[in-house]
Amino acid sequence: MRRLRVALWCSIVGLALPATAAAHATLVHTSPGFAERLPRSPRVVRLHFDQGVKVLPNAITVFTTKGKVVSGSARADDGQRTVETPVRRLGRGAYTVRWSAVSSDGHVVSGVFTFGVRHRAPPATEAYGSGGPTTSEHVVRWLYFLALALLAGGLGFRVLILRGPLPPAAERRFYRLVGVGAVGAIEVGIIAFLLRAEDALELPFGRFLYGDLSPIAGGTRFGTAFVAMTLGFALVTAIVFLAWLTDRPRLLGPAFVLALGFASGLSLSGHNGADRGSSWLSELADWTHLAAASLWVGGLVMLAFVVWPLAPDLRRQAFLRFSRLATGLIVLILSAGVYLSVLRLPRVSDLWNAGYGQVLLVKLGLVSLALLWGAAHHFLVRPALERGAPLFTRLPRSLAGESAVGMAILLAAAVLVDSKPPPTKAPASEPSRVAQR
Repeated sequence: MRRLRVALWCSIVGLALPATAAAHATLVHTSPGFAERLPRSPRVVRLHFDQGVKVLPNAITVFTTKGKVVSGSARADDGQRTVETPVRRLGRGAYTVRWSAVSSDGHVVSGVFTFGVRHRAPPATEAYGSGGPTTSEHVVRWLYFLALALLAGGLGFRVLILRGPLPPAAERRFYRLVGVGAVGAIEVGIIAFLLRAEDALELPFGRFLYGDLSPIAGGTRFGTAFVAMTLGFALVTAIVFLAWLTDRPRLLGPAFVLALGFASGLSLSGHNGADRGSSWLSELADWTHLAAASLWVGGLVMLAFVVWPLAPDLRRQAFLRFSRLATGLIVLILSAGVYLSVLRLPRVSDLWNAGYGQVLLVKLGLVSLALLWGAAHHFLVRPALERGAPLFTRLPRSLAGESAVGMAILLAAAVLVDSKPPPTKAPASEPSRVAQR
């Protein structure tokens, strides 16, 4: 009953909070459209808003990929809802449009989108003027991986390793850790999206609040994956909360499957899903790599911080079961990692010459350390426990240490995901296909 009352009070407070409606101008249509590929050069670039706007100097600026401005002065129609600027005759290539206007409420609205002339338009996140990944983005990506490990890995540990009831204290800590992972997967994901959008818009934070994010949210793989994953992890969070509220651990199974499924958005929107040479096989390998790493790191955390201190009767059984599962997870991690490394590094020298390869070397060093640590647990500790030997007093510290190494691997993976792999040569037949267009 106490849980039910808490849930009802949270619902009432949420409903009581007032909602504010945005009164600033909204971009409803552009010509050319977001990421549109045109057969010939347009004469003008036109923006249409849902209310009248005031045209600023250089309200619409069109850039080439090298930063050359190819647009003229912007002008508005009588109703001030349509703003347009003439452009020069554009050659084959990709172009970036950056725009800004003052809405009737006084707020400056801004945005960016891309189009191509007889050429594929880049996503808005790669528009001219966008910078590369920052340290903040690396840290946020790492926190996202940690949240995913707590959520998917924690659920996997509960479903696959600890199938029976837990002591009340251990059950509470389990739900707290998984809850942190669930909330983190949503909130940190939102922060990651905003950082990427802020980088694409190239706006100070005050003006970024009124930026048009639709070309990023709906016009890029990253944005589409963000929307799907945010909604998906909200559903997973609701199921986990329902399992805690009603004391029905069997609901954790569907939550675990959904968490792993929605994590595939990272693979579908990353380098292994969007870059040249990508295929369903590279996407599957990337998802397998991520899922296995999440189960491994999350399982270590649950073993070290839930089972060992709060469920002493389950220590031996949980360690032996997880040791068997970890062996298969390590095989999956190594197999998928080797395949993706060969795919993304066309030359061995890229390991020390390219930034992507250098980060990969750091990650490989950490993985080697984790393998040695895991091997000691598997070949020394596990046989002794199977023979009925007493539990090692230093084993909890060893498990915590292996967990820390796993988190460091996730940090290296976060930097690696945001790094650009070295370019691969285009297939020999591609120039002829382009020439025919």
